[in-house]
Amino acid sequence: MAITLTWLGHASFRVAAGETVIYIDPWKLKSPAKDADFILVSHSHFDHYSAPDIKAVSKDDAQLIGAADVIKQHGTGRVLTPGQSLELGRLRLTGVPAYNPAKPFHPRANQWLGFVIAVDGKRIYYAGDTDATKEMKALTNIDMALLPVGGTYTMDASEAAEAVNTFKPGGAVPYHWGDIVGNEADARKFAQLSHGPTTILAPSQSLTLASP
Repeated sequence: MAITLTWLGHASFRVAAGETVIYIDPWKLKSPAKDADFILVSHSHFDHYSAPDIKAVSKDDAQLIGAADVIKQHGTGRVLTPGQSLELGRLRLTGVPAYNPAKPFHPRANQWLGFVIAVDGKRIYYAGDTDATKEMKALTNIDMALLPVGGTYTMDASEAAEAVNTFKPGGAVPYHWGDIVGNEADARKFAQLSHGPTTILAPSQSLTLASP
């Protein structure tokens, strides 16, 4: 069964695996559909945690899963911590640490998140707001990596490329450009420096991952 991955702009993605729909950090969505089974939120910064966007995409029985500060602010949902895994029907979700080792914006102590989403035989890694960490570089068997490249608050294009050249995912998509910080030149630099396949998506554009 094919998996459709759509970049919704900035750091927001939609993943559709059959009838299961997952949103990651929905923010400033245009024409949102109320089709989310799961909403994953990496941390509580305004451009990642948006209560109105969560409401706009959620089915009545949608599950919100996120960092502890997100769930506390939202008042409902399920906390995921770095290193923890959850079995959610067809979906296996694992928290990955997301932090800046040498910058103040995303302290490791906050236990903010990236995610490995395992569904239908594929493993998709969403990095969150992070630099290139030892935990990221130790990942294995990632079919698609979604990585910030805008710099300032996260790793820049060169650092992101060095990371994927280390853990060697099957493909990569750059994000965290085109709004707030970063631009298309950052995405193109990442693609040039990455040794593996890279897809630069425009907002609302999709790619397909064929299931094994």
